Amino acid sequence: MASSNAMTMMKSSQQQVMMMKKRKRKKEQQLSLGELKTLGEQLLSSRSHINNLPRLLNFIKHPREDFHPAYALESLLSLQSFFTPLLLDLSASRSRSSISSSDASTTTAAHLIYSTWLRSKFDDFLQSLFSISTSALSDPTLREVVLETIMEFVKVANAGNFHSSIFHRFLHAIVHSTLGVGDILLELLASKYFKYIDVRYFTYISLEKIARTLEPEDSADDKGATSESAAGNRSRASMEVCIRIIYHLLSRIPPLEVSVVESNYEMWSCVDIFTRKFDKKNHDHLSDAEDKQQKLRLHDRKDFSAASVTKKMKLKFSKAWISFLRLPLPLDVYKEVLATLHQAVIPHLSNPIMLCDFLTRSYDIGGVVSVMALSSLYILMTQHGLEYPNFYGKLYALLEPSIFMAKYRAKFFELIDSCLKSPLLPAYLAAAFCKKLSRLALSVPPSGALIIIALVHNLLRRHPSINFLVHQGYVNEAGKETSATDKSGVDRTDDTDSASKQGIDQFDYEQSDPMKTNAMRSSLWEIDTLRHHYCPPVSRFVLSLESDLTIRAKTSEVAVQDFSSGSYATIFGEENPIFLVGLLISMMGSLLLSMMRMELWIHPKNMTTFL
Repeated sequence: MASSNAMTMMKSSQQQVMMMKKRKRKKEQQLSLGELKTLGEQLLSSRSHINNLPRLLNFIKHPREDFHPAYALESLLSLQSFFTPLLLDLSASRSRSSISSSDASTTTAAHLIYSTWLRSKFDDFLQSLFSISTSALSDPTLREVVLETIMEFVKVANAGNFHSSIFHRFLHAIVHSTLGVGDILLELLASKYFKYIDVRYFTYISLEKIARTLEPEDSADDKGATSESAAGNRSRASMEVCIRIIYHLLSRIPPLEVSVVESNYEMWSCVDIFTRKFDKKNHDHLSDAEDKQQKLRLHDRKDFSAASVTKKMKLKFSKAWISFLRLPLPLDVYKEVLATLHQAVIPHLSNPIMLCDFLTRSYDIGGVVSVMALSSLYILMTQHGLEYPNFYGKLYALLEPSIFMAKYRAKFFELIDSCLKSPLLPAYLAAAFCKKLSRLALSVPPSGALIIIALVHNLLRRHPSINFLVHQGYVNEAGKETSATDKSGVDRTDDTDSASKQGIDQFDYEQSDPMKTNAMRSSLWEIDTLRHHYCPPVSRFVLSLESDLTIRAKTSEVAVQDFSSGSYATIFGEENPIFLVGLLISMMGSLLLSMMRMELWIHPKNMTTFL
């Protein structure tokens, strides 16, 4: 009976509390903007009206059904004016809270309780600001004002030092929100505040910490295969949103150069985070204009070192990017990162070799991902001493017909040309690439054939040891070369052995290891076949290749970039229109003739003959 009575009393008390809250909300809804402004003025005028603080906080709580941007803006302005002068005391209240109650007087204890309560209300205020700013449904103008308020607290809430805690909480709320990468909040943050060096510095620190919390646990892979729940799908979706926001923020931060530091070194906070020197006494008496001028003069100090600042920024930049690259990136983000890594990230890392695991893992995936990782991996190998023994084997495996239709084919073929430029390249390796490219020329579009001819031309010029492939005759299984023609030019194919009669090519196209392809026992008969290509630019280019190899001293290597972006449109655009009409007519005629032959072949009257 006693327990049932207690339960009844608890339910009745909860109902009374709910009724009181509903009555308060009704009263607040009946307030006008003028009355709300009066509440703020009373709060600012005397402590006796401190109970107005929770009432004003209720108007900026988001989300709620009766949320109104005008009321929220009015409350925000009053609360900002109230909290700004108290920020120093609020930050000091945490240190004083460690004092034991026995050592404190009654007055000090009461003041401590009051300061702690104010601190909790300030935290509630910040949380409401974070909720409004990260909600895409909020009014854009209100969100911009909220962003400015948050950044102002970051600037002044820590005695002139950059308040990294508030800024980290703000970035954490942004990353874990549902905002799109094109949201106005992200654009405002990047355009208005990423120009300040201390904002960039602490953005790198915060994003590194947030990325570490998102890293998948290794133990999750050992739990065995289980059915995927809806909650798991939602968590993966939210993880992708977080990763996209982190990447967007990292990619929008401009890198810091030494020359930029020496010419323009602007801080958002009042204290230089690198030198830790600032006259706090004089700062209290400075106007806003004088304050800005003093911040702009920070870089003129004698103890300032642009190189040391750049070194610290590079270290934070590197940690943030490495932590980000450990995350399970979505495929589109993965490709975008690989496409820009060699220009936007590698030059600004403190030690680019730390990317070797990420790049080698990407290069081993195969397909378009390997193609996009090639550029950054080549930079690490040629400029930073990275050793990757199976590099050319992987590169050889990437030569497939599909690569000639890829989006990044232009950069890929330029890198192929650069990778095969070394005179120390073994002859068998150069021959394997030359032969694989030549075989591909028979099945790729004309634009691809032009690229291949240019690459083969450069390979033959750089590596004279494989020039025998141009004129080498048939090679039988014993390795003995036989010629298909005699000195008089008469065809003697019938007089050769059985292997030569059949025209067996010893090159193994399906072999993935360049050393085992037997390219040195083959010939470039595919290039000779291109002399009769249906596309005139291809046949003419082959003829120029032959003359260039004959007069080697008067010619130079072909610029691959002139052909790497070619297509049917660029090829036909350079031809004579009258000639193109004739070419198209002949192609259509051949197509119609083939169709007629096919129709004749499958006609019912011919089926009896066929059977």
